Amino acid sequence: MSALQVGDVAPDFTLSNQYGEQVTLADFRGKKNVVVMFYPFAFTGICTSELCTLRDRQPEFDNDDTVTLSVSCDSVPSLKVFAEQEKLTHHLLSDYWPHGTVSTAYGVFLEDKGFATRGTYVIDKEGVIRWMVVNGPGEARSADEYAAALAALA
Repeated sequence: MSALQVGDVAPDFTLSNQYGEQVTLADFRGKKNVVVMFYPFAFTGICTSELCTLRDRQPEFDNDDTVTLSVSCDSVPSLKVFAEQEKLTHHLLSDYWPHGTVSTAYGVFLEDKGFATRGTYVIDKEGVIRWMVVNGPGEARSADEYAAALAALA
């Protein structure tokens, strides 16, 4: 589904996080590796489980070398309540409007459904995709795979 491949430069973007702050991918270039994780919807079973796993393993995914950006087509106010309810402190980014623009750039927007499927991209400090996986909406991902991909960059 994704037109992107390992070795491609990751498409840059700026989105609002759950606090309404602008987060730009290129701001991390030269500073941190980035995990960009697309998920269908806040407050749904598999999505909540995946994001809580990232919360519980936060030192692996949000540290001096790495930042995690989780992206959905939910609105900023929804993401704020979701983050508060689940005690999520990493960036939850809203691809709500223009609807699905960033998800489309990464090739994971499901046009007929109006949301992103489960795509994860590990991007190095130079902005290059070094690992990726795209799963269907009902197929959970393994955080162990992201951790292994990040370890390979060290």
